[in-house]
Amino acid sequence: MTLPPKVTDRAFARLAEIADLTGETKPLRVGVSGGGCSGFQYDIKLDDPAADDLILEKNGQRVLVDPVSLPFLQNAVIDFTDELIGARFVIENPNASSSCGCGTSFSV
Repeated sequence: MTLPPKVTDRAFARLAEIADLTGETKPLRVGVSGGGCSGFQYDIKLDDPAADDLILEKNGQRVLVDPVSLPFLQNAVIDFTDELIGARFVIENPNASSSCGCGTSFSV
């Protein structure tokens, strides 16, 4: 069964922190593009919504997924992690057959 991606409370909370720091509430866009060391790579950035985006929303914060990226992100979990190696948004993607060490590149 295919489901849209889920966004963790931690990821939404980080978006709220970014909005507080910048004074601007901007959605987080999670996309997939060709490239990277494993064939596909995640493109994660603050961006404005487009008319055909899937919008995942909680507590006034939004995450956007474009229709081209959506099939690659079915059942994925969008999270935020703060570790010794750095703080970043991460994708736990059950569709990826392999991924590289950086966590931003994957193959299907």
